[in-house]
Amino acid sequence: MKLLLTGFEPFNESKINPSEQVVRALEKRLTDIELFPVILPVDRLRAPQVLVECLESIHPDAVICLGEAPRRMRISIERVAINLQDYSIPDNAGNLVSDEPVVPGGPAAYFVTLPVKKILQAVLETGIPAELSLTAGSYLCNQVTYILLHTLAQQTNHIPAGFIHLPYLHEQAAVIAQAGKGAVPSMGLETMLIAIETAIKVLQIDSLN
Repeated sequence: MKLLLTGFEPFNESKINPSEQVVRALEKRLTDIELFPVILPVDRLRAPQVLVECLESIHPDAVICLGEAPRRMRISIERVAINLQDYSIPDNAGNLVSDEPVVPGGPAAYFVTLPVKKILQAVLETGIPAELSLTAGSYLCNQVTYILLHTLAQQTNHIPAGFIHLPYLHEQAAVIAQAGKGAVPSMGLETMLIAIETAIKVLQIDSLN
């Protein structure tokens, strides 16, 4: 199985991004699949370009995109991406977008094609807190998911594809606490790695059936 696994670079003054950490760690841990790890820029113009270029050059059998979801307490498996960009903070290129479509004239939303309930059950069985989510927000995580699903739909490519949000890492929560900004939920890197490895195993099993 050829898996395209993406994460994001750090943003919003943070020095780390859990999605980048997970992608880089899994690049070394996963040896039984063809893994194509990619770190996307937090840039509303460049991120979609990089993603589409990867889809066209790799022709993956499955795609999992990862991102950071501040203040979420669980692994969040997204179910839908909406055709809306509405940023509360600028991206790393300084773009600040308000009430704009991801794709002008595109569908209002796309459902992900990952087996989300199978993934949820498998992750929960490892003892890791997880949930299904109906909102990937309106920042780059949602934008990238929408572009991913829109591109695959245009190609009538029915591979499993979607997005999983990760909580803060413990290190990020510590920095926030040290800055006097209160306590926020966090999760250890190893726990995140097990969760995403579990999601990938679900896709591997499905690909054999």
